[in-house]
Amino acid sequence: MTSVQVGKRHDGDEAAGSASEEGYQRGLGNRQIQMIAIGGAIGTGLFLGAGKAISKAGPSIILTYAVVGIVIFIIMRALGELLMYRPVSGSFSEYGREFLGPFMGFVTGWTYWLFWVVTGITEVTAAATYVQYWNKSIPQWAAALVFTIALFGINLISVKIFGELEFWFSMVKVTAIIGMILIGLGVITLGFSDAGETASFSLLWSDGGFFPKGIGGTLMTLQIVMFAFLAVELVGVTAGEATDPKKVLPKAINTVPWRIGLFYIGALIIILSVVSWTVFEPGVSPFVAAFAKIGLPAGAGIVNFVVLTAALSSANSGMYSTGRMLRDLSRNGQGPKMFTYLSKNGLPTRGTAVSVAMMLFGVWINYQWPGEAFNYVVSFSTISGMWAWIAILLSQLRYRAKVNRGELPASSFRAPGAPYTSIFALAFIGMVIVMMGVDPDARISLYAAPVWGLLLAIGYLVIKNRNPEVFAGRKEGASAAPAKED
Repeated sequence: MTSVQVGKRHDGDEAAGSASEEGYQRGLGNRQIQMIAIGGAIGTGLFLGAGKAISKAGPSIILTYAVVGIVIFIIMRALGELLMYRPVSGSFSEYGREFLGPFMGFVTGWTYWLFWVVTGITEVTAAATYVQYWNKSIPQWAAALVFTIALFGINLISVKIFGELEFWFSMVKVTAIIGMILIGLGVITLGFSDAGETASFSLLWSDGGFFPKGIGGTLMTLQIVMFAFLAVELVGVTAGEATDPKKVLPKAINTVPWRIGLFYIGALIIILSVVSWTVFEPGVSPFVAAFAKIGLPAGAGIVNFVVLTAALSSANSGMYSTGRMLRDLSRNGQGPKMFTYLSKNGLPTRGTAVSVAMMLFGVWINYQWPGEAFNYVVSFSTISGMWAWIAILLSQLRYRAKVNRGELPASSFRAPGAPYTSIFALAFIGMVIVMMGVDPDARISLYAAPVWGLLLAIGYLVIKNRNPEVFAGRKEGASAAPAKED
């Protein structure tokens, strides 16, 4: 297998070939990639976290989602430009390594792995919470354990099974949100159900105004909203297993504006017009609460099943991503060599297994602090997830500079408005981090981040001393054929 050289353009068939040489099977077709892109960010952040955001900001949360949505689209187009330059499964870690140096690639890869481990804990925590809607006698930790083991089993079969499961997970979420929007519109316009007499678009400004908690209250929800969009970049990790990345990935990225407009902004407008924002509480899904107020208890149960599906979908995606990221680090000499191995089905099972073992720590969190588990992990997953976005934007800026100097050819999918839009997105992320420091609930992540940074710095120095050739520009592991497990 030929080595993937830093700075070399892999275009057309060569790009596809380089991905195939990673050893993965191209089992994700257009249908699966599109639904992974649509459903990837529809998870706990929207279905559960939105309740806390609404209680803090009122109807102005709609504006927050719209502004953050614009930033997310900028990030995704920056990622798209890099993916069309060189579509590889390592994605953000690979680009960080190529354009920002070995240390940045090391930090990005391990931080993104940690992000999905922590997010997996978040999602199984949320799923366990949803189960208690039907039966409070089931311990939260027990449900979290069952979900973790079941999803791990699914990820051991094949990438096609993963893609098909994600397709149907996403289909459930998309269908449900569209159905909720239509039912809500019926309540507002036709006046049926118990909420019909009071449901009105005027609820968006009648109960204390559009900014009932002031601009400050709205700003304090930024980290909650950013968390809701985490995982939108997952489509970049699928580049190594997509059947036609040059065609499929741009289409998936270009769906970002309309899915944000429909599934986030549209759904919140309808919910907050059916029921006053004062009804919603932190820790309670606004979708379930809205249907309960409408007087459709069966509807609330259905919505609870949908949000359970959303949480499991996100956790499933996390297990998929962690194994690929560990293998990319291993192939580049920045992680244990054991993670280089693939199963007979072309799956990085060892990396996935270690990641799932770490996710089981979430079961212990649910056992120790069942009421606070979700809040503990949300803030840290937000800061670690945003690091991937920072790496994407910085890599794209450096790539664009090299293109302008004639050192690299231009991508076939250029980000509009760059570099100015990318600089704006970086500044916005910086503002969110500052706001997290102001918010007592989110501040814990800023305490944990330096500890993680110190561990990474120590690990980097150890690996650099053992493998100096890796940090001299050579990419260890890329020149060796992927080994297979027995």
